[in-house]
Amino acid sequence: MSTHSSATGSLVIHSARIIDRGEVTEDGWIRIDDGIVTARGTGTDWSPADTVVDAAADAGSGALLTPGFIDIHGHGGAGASFDDGVDAIRTGRDLHRAHGTTRAVVSLVTASIDALARSVATIADLTETDADILGSHLEGPFLDPGHHGAHEPTLLRHPVASDVARLLDAGRGTVRQVTIAPELPGGLDAIRQIVAAGSAAAVGHTDADAAMAVAAFEAGASILTHAFNAMPGIHHRAPGPVLAAAADHRVVLEAIADDVHLDPHVVKLVFDSAPGRVALITDAMAAAGSADGHYDLGAVGVTVENGVARADDTGSIAGSTLTQDVALRRAVAAGVELTEAVRALTATPARAIGRSAELGGLAVGMLGDAVLLDAELRVARVWSGPRLLA
Repeated sequence: MSTHSSATGSLVIHSARIIDRGEVTEDGWIRIDDGIVTARGTGTDWSPADTVVDAAADAGSGALLTPGFIDIHGHGGAGASFDDGVDAIRTGRDLHRAHGTTRAVVSLVTASIDALARSVATIADLTETDADILGSHLEGPFLDPGHHGAHEPTLLRHPVASDVARLLDAGRGTVRQVTIAPELPGGLDAIRQIVAAGSAAAVGHTDADAAMAVAAFEAGASILTHAFNAMPGIHHRAPGPVLAAAADHRVVLEAIADDVHLDPHVVKLVFDSAPGRVALITDAMAAAGSADGHYDLGAVGVTVENGVARADDTGSIAGSTLTQDVALRRAVAAGVELTEAVRALTATPARAIGRSAELGGLAVGMLGDAVLLDAELRVARVWSGPRLLA
């Protein structure tokens, strides 16, 4: 498996089954010039290029070419936590890029406002130097203490306008999403404030019932953070936030298809309930791509056994050890159509953070992010285009 930059020169990838935004093109090819898709077609009518890749030769018969995967919710990998600064972020991103994730939003767990402001500013700087960093995701501190999961409960707080503004300002326009429990005092006002700043507000780590979730979506929230996890489930007399999100065509539902956070039947249920509106995320912590053992997730100690991460103090699931190629395979195994599973790794997460004009597809004019997979959906090669413009 190898990763390549396609930011300079010309590249043709041919003889692939292209899966892009719900459509399948047999015996397809794409051309990428200086990191941008400039042409595509079928058969052999492509022009010479600096580099020519025969997908079938590289990945075998049945080779698939998809847009680059986009993870809008992940915390680390390869033993490194995204909360620990630039080197750790780059280490984790190298691991996930090798598994097809060409672009990612860097998720931060709950910390003090001061620490989060520093981290958000660091990530804002990284978006200017590292092409694959899309910005930050604040998963906290504005969460329900009763659904804190692997977040340190003593650091949780109500959303005060000045704190929200400080974190958004520190990101200089690069905070892509903020997870919030809307039922907290000031929660709905904070959602309006987050959306007005150009970020996506996400409902999560919440005790919200369906009515409160609907109020949050009416206030502008547009993402449900890791559906079913750290929130009320579905009861026949209390439908909860998941069904409220599934019923609202403006809302994208994050799903963790690791067979730990969600049973495969529930993965299929989410896709069936919200067609075209599921984002397959990793929620990966430092242990992704690493051995079982002890790790830190922000202020919380975590033990990983058999690839399952749990908080030492509460036993709650503490992120995952997932990569997006594994999420693809598990979603398909759960009965999700391949085209829809790919959409959930590409076009839908791009739309969720407002980058669908450039990312999540292989149309002419889009960035040349692509993943070559074999017939068993294992990653063979990865290409990524240039840096996005803010």
